[in-house]
Amino acid sequence: MSAAARSLTTPPKGGADLGLLLGRVVVGVAFVAHGWQKWSDGIGSTQAGFDAMGIPAADAAAIVQASLEVGGGALLVLGALTPLVSGLLGLSMLGAAWFAHRDAFFVADGGAEFVLVLAAASFLFALVGPGRFSVDAART
Repeated sequence: MSAAARSLTTPPKGGADLGLLLGRVVVGVAFVAHGWQKWSDGIGSTQAGFDAMGIPAADAAAIVQASLEVGGGALLVLGALTPLVSGLLGLSMLGAAWFAHRDAFFVADGGAEFVLVLAAASFLFALVGPGRFSVDAART
């Protein structure tokens, strides 16, 4: 393989850590925004929506979900407790895909693609880690 072809297929040195940082920040901010919306719209509306979707223990589940999204999203941005937080966020997005979006895929139909992307990204961070530019890396 030529040097030019290798440069197109081989990531730059340190690129993985920068990519993980960028991904964590974008995904974490999306979680914080969605969790904040659940709180700022009034947790009662979120609880009612969860109940209408048939989510078990809807009142408690809404509080847990909104808190996980805000707190977990912030921890994800920082890269703190990454495997645990990312795993929980990923599982919660699979629950959202099932309870809230299972009847459609595309966003125009209220689809599941966004929450599935969030789930996949969360599981990626849980399995790969947060990268060098993180609280987790600084603690080791």
